[in-house]
Amino acid sequence: MATPYRRHTYREVPYLLNSRPGPLHHSPLAFAHRGADPRRENTMGAFRRAVDLGYRYLELDVRTSSDGTLVIFHDEELDRATTGTGKLSEKTWEELAQLRVGAEGEFAEELVRFEDLLTTWDDVHLNVDLKDAESVPEFTRIVEKHQAHDRVLAASFNDARRHRVRRLLSHPVATSGGWVATAMIVLLGPLGMMRRLTGRVAEIDCVQVPISHGRIRVVTPRFVQRCHRAGLQVHVWVVDDPLQMHGLLDMGVDGLMTDDAEALADVMRERSVWPQR
Repeated sequence: MATPYRRHTYREVPYLLNSRPGPLHHSPLAFAHRGADPRRENTMGAFRRAVDLGYRYLELDVRTSSDGTLVIFHDEELDRATTGTGKLSEKTWEELAQLRVGAEGEFAEELVRFEDLLTTWDDVHLNVDLKDAESVPEFTRIVEKHQAHDRVLAASFNDARRHRVRRLLSHPVATSGGWVATAMIVLLGPLGMMRRLTGRVAEIDCVQVPISHGRIRVVTPRFVQRCHRAGLQVHVWVVDDPLQMHGLLDMGVDGLMTDDAEALADVMRERSVWPQR
């Protein structure tokens, strides 16, 4: 028998389907981290597989090519995950389109443009990590062009990129806190200083954090409670162990990001919140 999900007052955010009335109201969300298939991360093959499994939230990274194309890719360098070498930012899209993505000798997938993924499904939500400053204007242009404000979340370790996204868009999109905003919640929250963070907290809709950062334990029951009292959801990355998934969900976290698509789907199925689309 699944443990009932702990309810609390959510700040209603269109992107976060568990924050408003509907099938996922007050339920935890499942995110496929880079498509949740490490053999072919951030590729259409990985994303399609996740959607077919029942995922409605895809986490991904974007970088900008030399000719301004917004490309779904994590690393600054191409060497680890593709048949290419050098910096992605120094290649044109035409050059990048000739490369293949994969791991352990299985390089079969093509690189993907962000706009192509955004327009593949109209009911899938994209958690977009903006990896370079140049990605901000192209990201906002594409969101405006397709009026996809309710289907994207702008994430970045760099809080300045999030601020710039907010300034460039005609309508707000969901955002998560960068390192500065999140660190202040982690470090100042236990000292009873959350009220001093009101302005920063009001600018974000969730915190997306690892369980620990170095020796510092980030996700604790009190951290989750503080975020909830401030109206923020807590999404945890990257969690692949089912026992750990259950423990975090019992703690009350609002979403999990995983590289093991089947494992998280099974956990959510046990809790009667699957599929999520």
